[in-house]
Amino acid sequence: MAFNSAIWAIAAVATLGVIARPWNSPEFIWATVGAAMLVLFNLLSWQEAVAAVGKGTDVYLFLIGMMLLSEVARKEGLFDWLATQAVRHARGSAKRLFLIIYVVGTLVTVFLSNDATAVVMTPAVYATTRAAQVEPLPYLFICAFVANAASFVLPIANPANLVVFGGQMPALSDWLRYFTGPSLAAILTTYVVLRLTQRPALAAKVAAIKDASPLTVGGKLAAIGIALTVVVLLSVSAFDRPLGLPTFCAAVSLTAVVLLIARRSPLPILKDVSWGVLPLVAGLFVVVAGLNQTGVLWALARNLHDAAAASPQATSWVAGIAVAVASNLVNNLPVGLIASATSHAAQVPQQVVGAIMVGVDLGPNLSVTGSLATILWLIALRREGESVTALRFLRFGFIVMPPALVLSLLALSAFPP
Repeated sequence: MAFNSAIWAIAAVATLGVIARPWNSPEFIWATVGAAMLVLFNLLSWQEAVAAVGKGTDVYLFLIGMMLLSEVARKEGLFDWLATQAVRHARGSAKRLFLIIYVVGTLVTVFLSNDATAVVMTPAVYATTRAAQVEPLPYLFICAFVANAASFVLPIANPANLVVFGGQMPALSDWLRYFTGPSLAAILTTYVVLRLTQRPALAAKVAAIKDASPLTVGGKLAAIGIALTVVVLLSVSAFDRPLGLPTFCAAVSLTAVVLLIARRSPLPILKDVSWGVLPLVAGLFVVVAGLNQTGVLWALARNLHDAAAASPQATSWVAGIAVAVASNLVNNLPVGLIASATSHAAQVPQQVVGAIMVGVDLGPNLSVTGSLATILWLIALRREGESVTALRFLRFGFIVMPPALVLSLLALSAFPP
């Protein structure tokens, strides 16, 4: 009993530290300290900890690749150029600008991941709205909400997808058949409800941007490189192969080509990559391995197995809603890791796993602490001098997230995997 209590206490402190960031400490500190404590107090052997870290290799490679792609695109001005084009095509209409930014945010999320939308689009959208002389926050909210709402259109849209499915990732054709309906439901519902919440601000007039800088050679290369990367990842996904190494190789190749042509040092790009995400994910893998030692996950797996055997449809609804709520209590990454371990041990039908993934991806739209992408969005806001309180986000989240979750799960149940 003391053994289990110690593991749960360490896991609770580590998770709380990741969410609350006391003394403005980086999130990864708490995850890595929690992992180290499990080993130091002999609650988890170092061999088991190393094995747990190793399980995340594909996720680490995927994250590194996506962060490199995003940083190269940002440095070369691709996202700023796209945002400027959005303002020009808005032709003075705030409502049209809102729609265009939402569509661009959806595409960035689908093909570059939700973290790219939060990290890269946020400053670009801020700069664009200031130039257009409109209130930034209604448009900045798009970056936060669409990053989660569009994050299960493709497997590459969210690292959590890799975590939830692990080595049982569906082939791309199966993925599209399973999740196109739920994704459309999430994206369209989130847009409609978010647009209604921001209706007063969208009556403003958008100022014209007369002088727009052309896209640089580096920006064009970044766009071509990203397009080629998307083709590679879709091809790899179609053959049901891991996405991490292809993403990493494509990103390194693009970065090398851009830097060689521009004759620049790689240090500025490497310096601005959020490397702390990697120890954060690794630490959480170890913490989940520690929780697995308590036997609670096996108990959850047994209950989930029995429930799914009795009624897969009802279980998928309960599981999807439960993990959506839990993602806001302890962040969706550890919840995804726990849900993945539980569902794989329970050997539940794909319909239940799909509902769990929808909950893990979409549930975080309720609160600012729900996902890593939303936390990164908050950090990007602070850099631009903007701030959103947890209460204000929660007020919008309570309106935006539940209908999107319900309609997505309904679409999933209508065409189950």
